[in-house]
Amino acid sequence: MKKLLTIITLLLGMTYMCFGADNSLKDVEKNGKMVVGLDATFAPMGYRDENGELVGFDIDLAKEVAKRMNVQVEFKPCEWDGILFDLRSKKIDMVWNGMTMTDSRKKQALFSEPYFEDGQMIFSKKENKINKVNELEGKIVGVQLGSSADIAVQKSSVFGKIKEIKKYSTNVEALMDLEAGRLDAVVVDAVNGKYYNSKKDVLAYSEESLTKEYYGVAFRKQDKALRDKVQEKLDEMKNDGTYNQIVAKWFGK
Repeated sequence: MKKLLTIITLLLGMTYMCFGADNSLKDVEKNGKMVVGLDATFAPMGYRDENGELVGFDIDLAKEVAKRMNVQVEFKPCEWDGILFDLRSKKIDMVWNGMTMTDSRKKQALFSEPYFEDGQMIFSKKENKINKVNELEGKIVGVQLGSSADIAVQKSSVFGKIKEIKKYSTNVEALMDLEAGRLDAVVVDAVNGKYYNSKKDVLAYSEESLTKEYYGVAFRKQDKALRDKVQEKLDEMKNDGTYNQIVAKWFGK
């Protein structure tokens, strides 16, 4: 019996050494800040204004959560295609930037509960409007590399019939190429495409969406304590009306 208890103790010790304790929340509190990774061109979720300041819906949410946790928040722009690698490498504590909760990403990260609903839509020039997914056949289509739009296009029924798919570092670059006539369409998060077009009103968007999607805050798989604390504060904000105030600020009532 004594020998069995010794073996069990050793196994438990080895498990602890392999996986370690979850100090994610303690580390953030000790450092006095949480580091948020984002694509700083994804308006209106997180982007730079005319003064170079980072602003946006997700920026305001993260700032309020940090305030309620009694820590500072540091925003760290990252390349979107490698942002989950940056998360796993501990360059950032979380990704908070309109990240769609896909099955693939759920295997790589631990997510908060969904906090925003969106979908992938087709944007095109007004004079050559594309309304349906099947109308992408024979077209040159732009997407952001590594984005959920990229995945949605590949999974669509028209994928093999698209003339060419061009991949960009940012959605802004893709939408600018669409404006310049170098693309026939861009597939992008509806909230991002509509915000971009609100400044110019030169693009049209499709009646049909490729997907219905939900945004979540992404954490390292093992960082449950930090994830749960952020979720607690988000829930507080929804219950006391602060979340709806931030929604109204960026999207109207």
